[in-house]
Amino acid sequence: MNDNAYPLSRRRLLAGAAAASAVTVTGVAGAPTAAAATPARATTALVTRDRIATAALRAPDGTAAAVPFQADFHARLATWLAFWSANSPRAWSTPVQVVGRVAPAGDALTLHAIRYRRDDELRAGFAAGRRDASHTATLASLHHHFPSVRVLPDGTVRVGDGPAGFTGAPGQVAFAVAACRELWGDGDATAARWAEHAGRALARAGQPADAASHAGWAAFTRISLRRGLGTESYE
Repeated sequence: MNDNAYPLSRRRLLAGAAAASAVTVTGVAGAPTAAAATPARATTALVTRDRIATAALRAPDGTAAAVPFQADFHARLATWLAFWSANSPRAWSTPVQVVGRVAPAGDALTLHAIRYRRDDELRAGFAAGRRDASHTATLASLHHHFPSVRVLPDGTVRVGDGPAGFTGAPGQVAFAVAACRELWGDGDATAARWAEHAGRALARAGQPADAASHAGWAAFTRISLRRGLGTESYE
């Protein structure tokens, strides 16, 4: 699938927002500090934001929320949302709302919903209480960008900051097994042999790779996002 098949205006708008967040991170990291050996996060001030990329941030009760973030975490969230949107159906608008709660330290988000407009109606592309293909697809998009992704009992998803990549964490393995079963129809997928099952999905998509490698994990989460949101079937 060619990513450029998606509407340029939507991609450009979200990419611009992600780039702006990236500039914020660069500016903070480049500032002089009293002790060069001190980790950047220990001396980085939080930034207050009421949006993620172009989407308004809403609290679970529906109120507008301007909350403190770690700057690098906010930038990663903007990049993630652009990725999710670029791989969503053409009929969906750019996400207009992200519903969630940010941890006091500004380095974690509990995601409740992602909303877009279609036919002048506000709809949920992801909803925590709706355990369907879009839920698993959104998990794939988050695993593509973050190392810590945990589904809570009510279906909300807690995402922790950090660089993306496969680490072998139980949450990553559990997601891979669920994706193989729920999105790729491989009911025999197990935690012990998940990489073999994920490899079948990658081969089916014409992207053979070791799913436990950095490139393979990125590819598996990407194709699972597209399949779950219905933008590619890989049949």
